[in-house]
Formats: sequence, structure tokens, C-alpha cells
Amino acid sequence: MRLGIIFIWLAGELSALAAAPCRLEIVEEGTGWPVPLVELRTTHNVRFVSDNAGVIAFDLPELMGRETWFDVVGHGYERPKDGFGYRGVRLTPEPGKTLRIEVQRTIIARRLGRLTGAGLFAESQKTGRELDWAESGVLGCDSVQNAVHQGRLYWLWGDTTLAHYPLGIFHMTGATTPIPALTNFTPPLRLQFEHFRDGQGRVKGLAPMPGSGPTWLTGLASLPARDGSAKLVASYSKIRNHLEAYEWGLCVWNEANAQFERRQVLWTKSEKSPRPPPLPQGHPVLWRDEQGAEWVLFGDPFPRLRCPATFEGWQDTNTWKEILPPAHLVSAADGKTVKPHTGSIAWHPWRKRWVTVFMEAFGKPSAFGELWYAEAASPFGPWGPAVKVLTHENYTFYNPRLHIEFTPPDSPILIFEGTYTAEFADKPQVTPRHNYNQVLYRLDLDDPRLKPAQVAP
Repeated sequence: MRLGIIFIWLAGELSALAAAPCRLEIVEEGTGWPVPLVELRTTHNVRFVSDNAGVIAFDLPELMGRETWFDVVGHGYERPKDGFGYRGVRLTPEPGKTLRIEVQRTIIARRLGRLTGAGLFAESQKTGRELDWAESGVLGCDSVQNAVHQGRLYWLWGDTTLAHYPLGIFHMTGATTPIPALTNFTPPLRLQFEHFRDGQGRVKGLAPMPGSGPTWLTGLASLPARDGSAKLVASYSKIRNHLEAYEWGLCVWNEANAQFERRQVLWTKSEKSPRPPPLPQGHPVLWRDEQGAEWVLFGDPFPRLRCPATFEGWQDTNTWKEILPPAHLVSAADGKTVKPHTGSIAWHPWRKRWVTVFMEAFGKPSAFGELWYAEAASPFGPWGPAVKVLTHENYTFYNPRLHIEFTPPDSPILIFEGTYTAEFADKPQVTPRHNYNQVLYRLDLDDPRLKPAQVAP
């Protein structure tokens, strides 16, 4: 009887030991910073991706205790090539063991982590850590719009993926955070959103405009009204056939029911009017002219339209003025043309310059995954030479948004995010959990590699 009990106990202990994953920690060489979004691939094509703490819970029973080669794919973080040109590492995983993998950062921007989606610390949780992290219920979020409104930072996202069905929410979702949203700019990234939810506690759509198809919002801004209140406003478009806009208009946030409501229709697609007029799109910034008048500049990345920085001016199309943005910038490295596609600008108090991070159109190696930094003395340019700060290996990173509101005025740090997605790339392997989500990066503007982009006073 006693021998049987001992065998049962041993079997349980061995089973628990076999089930314990091997904790792999991906860190940046030199700093030891955790590196999220680094993929390890075995020779039999099993893939693992590091979470926001740079952790992978390796749990393949067939490779425990066996010397194993892992290819390393890191979008700017890599291992040195071996004699055959492979970039990877050879490890011997053991149940319950912790192994560290150092990777070299080849990009100027530093990856802080994923902002949205599920399982931000899932790999760490498999190893018994980060167990207090709360899931939002959101699996994926498209491009972000931000505005500081009534003492909070508002976040709006486009098409949003949920767990219960392949079709999620297509009328914008949103959340708020305090200001500043972050006080620490080193990984692991832990930013908790207070999502807008319905009566059942589910994340809800915020812009159900009349008409078929998704609703997308852009040009989000908080503007003062004559009555002394602040109005949260945006432009909306109704979408059909995947990317075709057939209606544009203006909408205003209803504080009582936490929902955007249509203010006016500005354009409807027709044979006589196949293209919309200039509209307040993109990421707005405030600008004061030499006469002291304050304007809102709308652009993506560079200003294309301005209007008075008031609620009344925003909704009066007669006050709008169109702006011609630069068609291209020049690479500081080789003088070649760099064509901007999407991005944002902001006044950076530490640099005392207007700065931009933008995605290049049809760049290399990724057609829509190459990001650049540039500066100007004016939001209208001329913009100086551009330096590439972020690259991707056949993946897209579009609609980058600067977060000047994250950092204090005396800080050389510039924070930006963008949408990490397989869309518009050349049939890439989709990255689990991370695809179609927002990833946050940090630029240190005192980095000497940015000197070629820094214009003289």
C-alpha cells in the first residue's frame, strides 16, 4: 500500500515536471531590456513569439532536453549570421529552466511593446508570472486616433477583432487613460485602458453612423465652443468594398451616451462627385500664426488643411484653408527620394523643432513597413533630410502616431505607435497575437544616428 502511494506521488511529480515550460527570455544586447515581438522558429516549423516581457514559454515535449536550433526573426532585432548565413541560436530547453537569448538592435527606434490585443503577457503567465494582468476582451485593433479631452487621453481604434466571431466591431472602439498614460519608458510595457463598454460589460462600437458598411473616424480633436465647453469632434467616412469611401461627414461626441453622432454630411460619392473635397483628416496639431491666431492643422503626415481652433470654425467649411504638403523628402543616407504615405507631426519642446515619424510608400524591404524621422522649423516645412528609424521583414506598420503628451517637455524621448499587420505585405506568415494591433516605440532624439536629420536653428 505504502509503495503504491509512493509510485502515485512520483508519477505526479514527474508529470508536473514534464508539464513545466522552459522560460526563454529575449533581451537586447548591452542593455538587457526585454524585447517583445521576437519570433523563434524550430527546424520543424513550430513558431514562438515573445510577449511584452520578452518571454517565450517553450513547451514542446519532443525537444525538451534536446539541443535545438531556433531561427530568430525580430524586425530590427537579430542574431549574428553563422557560417551558412543563418541567424539564430542553439539551446537545450529543460522543463522549469530559464534561458536567456541576447539579440542585437539594428534599428534606431526601440520597441517598448504591444499596446492592444490579447495575451500581452500570456507567455509570462505560462511560467507563473504576471498573473495579475487583466485581459480587455479585445484581440485586435486597427489604426489609432488620440485627443486630450477633459483631462483624459482618449483613444479610438478602427476595425476591432473579438474572440466570439471572425467579424468584430466595425464602428470604432475606444478607451481613455490618465495623462500621462505612461511614466516609465522602458519595457515591459503595461498600459491599462479603460474601455467604453455596453451594459453587459462588452467593448462597444462608438460611431454607428447611418448607412451600410464600416464607419471610420479620423481627425480626432477636442475644441473649445462659444459656450465654454470642450467638444470632442472627428470626421467620419462610410466604407464599402473593403477600402472605398462613399460618404464623408463630421461627427461630435455625445458625453451622455458615450457615442459619436453625425453632425453633417459633407460629401456623397456620385458620378458628378467621384472624389471627396479637402477634409479635416489625419492627426491634428495646434499651431499659432504670427498674428497670434490659433489654428488646427490636419494632415497625414503633413498638413493638408487648417481651420480655426474652435468648435464653430471646425464645422464651418468657409473657414477651412487647403495646404499643399511636400510630395517627398530626401534620405539623409544617400540623397534618394523618400515618399511619405502616412504619419503625424508634432512640436517637440526638447528639440524646439517640428518633428515627424512617417511610413514610406513602397519602401524596402517592406513596401509599407519602413518608418522615417525628419524635422522642420515650421509645420509647413521645408522638412530636412530623413533618417530611417524602423524597418520590417515583409510586414506592414502603417498609420504611425506621435505621442508628445507622454513625455515631459525637458525629455529627449519621442514616443510613437503604429499598426502592425500582414495587410499589404507579400503573403507573410501572420504573427500570432500581435497581428492587427498597435505596437509602441521609443526614439531617443539625442542618439547621434539622428544627427543627419536634425536641422540647424
